Amino acid sequence: GLDVFAHNVETVERLQRRVRDHRAGYAQSLSVLETAKKALLENCLTKTSIMLGVGEKDEEVLATLQDLRDVGCDVVTFGQYLRPSKRHMPVKSFVTPEKFEEWQSIAEGFGFRYVASGPLVRSSYKAGEFFIKGILNNQGRG
Repeated sequence: GLDVFAHNVETVERLQRRVRDHRAGYAQSLSVLETAKKALLENCLTKTSIMLGVGEKDEEVLATLQDLRDVGCDVVTFGQYLRPSKRHMPVKSFVTPEKFEEWQSIAEGFGFRYVASGPLVRSSYKAGEFFIKGILNNQGRG
C-alpha cells in the first residue's frame, strides 16, 4: 500500500495566489492532507513542503505549521525558493542557513515526525526518505 502521501502547501496562506496556480488554494491543500490522513490513509504518513524566500513573515509560517499539525500532517520540509526562469516571480529573500536551522527546531517542537530544512532541500529530499522508511519499518510496514 501507500506509505507516504505528499501534497505541497507551498507557502503561507497570504501568498497562495501570488505563488501558486489560481486553481490551487491553502484551504484546499489543508483539506487534501486532512482527508488523506483521516479518511483514506490512517496509517500512512502525510508530507508537505514550504518554500521560503517568497515574502512570508515568521508569524505566517508559524500559523501554517499549526494548521498543518491541526490536520495531522506528519512530515514537513522547508526549502529556498529559486526562480526557475525570468517568467517566474523573483526571489524576495535568501534565507540564511541559521534561519533554516531555526525553522527545523520550531517545526520539531510542533511535533512533526520528521522535518528537513535547508536552502537546497526539496520536497523529495532523499535523507528524509531514509528516515521515513525507518518510521515505517518501526510500524511493521517497511
